[in-house]
Amino acid sequence: MMKGTFRSLKNRNYRLWAAGAVVSNIGTWMQRIAQDWLVLTELTRHSATAVGIVMSLQFGPMVLLLPLSGFAADHLDRRKLLVATQAAMGLLALGLGLLTLGGTVQLWQVYAFALLLGCVTAFDSPARQTFVAEMVGEADLSNAVALNSTSFNAARMVGPAVAGLLIAGVGTGWVFVINALSFAAVLVALWRLRVTDLHRSEKALRNRGSLADGFRYVRQRPDLMAVLFMLLLIGTFGLNFAIYISTMAVMVYHAGAGTYGLLTSTMAVGSIAGALLAAQRDKPSIPLLMVGAGVFGLGCTLAALMPNELLFAATLVIIGISAQTFTTSTLSLAQMTTAPAVRGRVIAIVLAIAMGGTPIGAPIVGRVADSLGPRWALALAGASGFGAALVGARYLARHRGLRFGFAGGRWHWHMDDGELPGDSAPLR
Repeated sequence: MMKGTFRSLKNRNYRLWAAGAVVSNIGTWMQRIAQDWLVLTELTRHSATAVGIVMSLQFGPMVLLLPLSGFAADHLDRRKLLVATQAAMGLLALGLGLLTLGGTVQLWQVYAFALLLGCVTAFDSPARQTFVAEMVGEADLSNAVALNSTSFNAARMVGPAVAGLLIAGVGTGWVFVINALSFAAVLVALWRLRVTDLHRSEKALRNRGSLADGFRYVRQRPDLMAVLFMLLLIGTFGLNFAIYISTMAVMVYHAGAGTYGLLTSTMAVGSIAGALLAAQRDKPSIPLLMVGAGVFGLGCTLAALMPNELLFAATLVIIGISAQTFTTSTLSLAQMTTAPAVRGRVIAIVLAIAMGGTPIGAPIVGRVADSLGPRWALALAGASGFGAALVGARYLARHRGLRFGFAGGRWHWHMDDGELPGDSAPLR
């Protein structure tokens, strides 16, 4: 089973990419913790709203630049595009680090760097996700997507804990500088890839309507419409972990940067487990997404009720498993069932919804945390999970004959055999 779980690593190009990515991901998570801590404790008086604004500026460009970023992923050389975006993100991290080390950093500057990083990430993310298919081919695509998530969440386990120690020891500025250096690992990996071994797909034709083709394609797919609406709910109100964990650590448990980093790392343990479970599956499904969303809602609700850090950390493991199951399976489902010619634009839409909901949700969640308390903000996240599960159930009831029943002292459910054309094969 484990050989099947890690089968994409047999590919030399993917091994190089994965090695570089895990180093860079650790640096990225270190910066996220340092940035949130800088805003929450050094530049403001524990303002969750300010943290929400930073998140909005960082993820908002995913929506605003959606037509251009998806178009670029489908029409440009993805490897060269990634070299440019990764280098730019490294320079931005270095700039913020130098300002912080110099003692001149101000809140508006953090806002500006978050916005610039968001603009670069808008082009980087769809290119990075679709570049996976060029490295491993269609057969191992779902496995490679899940392993990417495993790498990202393994970094989430290591990065925040290291960041907490560094913040306490040398300050936030050095964390930004270290992250800037970590991008060299990805750039070296991209340089050493064997271009001749890449599974290059035919580039999409450039025509006047090509920017809108991704939206038209999604509208034809009731399964994708349901999945994206589920993702919109959880992405907007549920995936604001920086706000939830930081405010619970500071405002409820009155802890320091070390505890904040360890709590974030604890959730990553669950995220890694969820990603590895996803790597073992050959094909994700909407019923799996529905269950993942429901468990996510339950986990957030329990977390809101926890009286101490230890029990809160235990619920974060549940949240990590369910959130990763949901997000990884959503991305895999979209990639595997989308025609290659529009895959970049469809993935850009998926990522824009996943991260672009943050500009709407993060300030709302931050305001709820400031006015009603962090526990109510977590309750809002729980509601988003339950709502997404209901959306999935509605789709399955309308298109797959889902029925619930009670017999023999237990609940059971039934669904018609067979799949819609869009559920397992790309529409042409």
